Amino acid sequence: MLDEFRKLKSGWGNYYNEGADEYTLKLKEECGVFGVYGHPDASSLTYYGLHALQHRGEESAGICTLYDDQFLNHRGMGLVKEVFNQEKLSELKGSTSIGHVRYSTAGGSTLENAQPLVSKYHGGNIAVCMNGNLVNAVELRKTLEATGSIFQTTSDTEVIIHLIAHSKQTDITLAIKEALQQVIGGFTFLIMVNDRLYVALDRNGLRPLVMGRYGDAYVFASETCALDTVGATYVRDILPGELLIIDSNGLHVERFTAMEQKALCVMEFVYFSRPDSNLNGINVHLARKRMGRQLALESFVEADIVTGVPDSSLSAAMGYAEATGIPNEMGLIKNRYIGRTFIQPSQEMRENGVKMKLSAVRKVVEGKRVVMIDDSIVRGTTSRRIVNLLRQAGAKEVHVLIASPPYIYPCFYGIDTPDRNKLIAATYSVEEIKQIIQADSLHYLSENGMIEAIGLMQENSASSGVCACCFDQKYPTKLSAENIKSLSFK
Repeated sequence: MLDEFRKLKSGWGNYYNEGADEYTLKLKEECGVFGVYGHPDASSLTYYGLHALQHRGEESAGICTLYDDQFLNHRGMGLVKEVFNQEKLSELKGSTSIGHVRYSTAGGSTLENAQPLVSKYHGGNIAVCMNGNLVNAVELRKTLEATGSIFQTTSDTEVIIHLIAHSKQTDITLAIKEALQQVIGGFTFLIMVNDRLYVALDRNGLRPLVMGRYGDAYVFASETCALDTVGATYVRDILPGELLIIDSNGLHVERFTAMEQKALCVMEFVYFSRPDSNLNGINVHLARKRMGRQLALESFVEADIVTGVPDSSLSAAMGYAEATGIPNEMGLIKNRYIGRTFIQPSQEMRENGVKMKLSAVRKVVEGKRVVMIDDSIVRGTTSRRIVNLLRQAGAKEVHVLIASPPYIYPCFYGIDTPDRNKLIAATYSVEEIKQIIQADSLHYLSENGMIEAIGLMQENSASSGVCACCFDQKYPTKLSAENIKSLSFK
């Protein structure tokens, strides 16, 4: 079985790198957005908001502000604290700003793709931030290029700028609505056009977006934790298909399309969002604890200790321990001081790279039967390495319990997942995966159990309110030919 797995991963290319640490093999979300309208120090507010959203993107960061009818923009590769300093922030004057942190799922990890994207067109200045992914971006790009558009980036976000610029509508709000009606996928947009700020959420609500108030200022963020960080008061979630316009006359709420099936990405609860964030009024930490308790009901294992894989699985581990009475211990420690560009100078160091970011606590796990709780298994390499860490630290048994169902299908709405044949659960059975990751047992949370634990279940609908397409292939939007191609085995 291990020989078969090695053959499989040898064809994974960039999706599997023997020198990559375990976190490069985890799921990645594309980005986080933060916007401010009506605060004299908007850039500083945005800076702290982006800090709170850093977990949503570590490749690049950027802020654009409006000052004296000009857009002031700074962006760079790396973490928020690496891109900005006090001098840079002091240059970004103005009371309106939008900011962005990014992982690349569409378009490469380059400075040209860092956001906000800022342009000039016949209607004036425009700047755009997006969280998500447009499934029809390739088709739209080809059409736009055929009519004369020259793209400066490979990011799908740039498509919306060209759609707005190509519109024959004389009113900018109508032009933005027309552009938004043409794009398909999961997205949140913050769009600055001259002295206005536009805020939009896709028709299914696949990606999260909230509104808050900071005094007289309006604040928008991908997660409520960013509102808490800057001291803003939560007002409400932005609704699917909504278009908000903020200008000198105040806030105006319109729609660019009717809401379709509401489908917030379930992985926001499972993995991506910070535990102190609330999604649709549901606290992420408490939802994960309920997933852990449900996992205990479905898959009880005789063990001495429970340990969660830092950070997103700690809440589920708490819930499992509370439900079973098995002590919850800190058997795994995450090193928070390893930089993103850590250099591994030798093959031996590359092979031991997991130990630089994650360590097993020998005195806790030695001689123990360990229940290891994790949020998901994507390619299997991460789980196998962590199981081996625990065994090397003296664990007597290692039982792996996953607080979500088998991850079988790729996501096309802003999560960096590979083709289906590179997802281990799409190729192997649970028993085979158990052997591959060298665990004593392996158990997954059921899809119904996950949805019920989150608390969004409604009558006559097993997954009402969330998108669980990575588990059940029920995609809420039309897919492109390239999307459909990646669903088949090669």
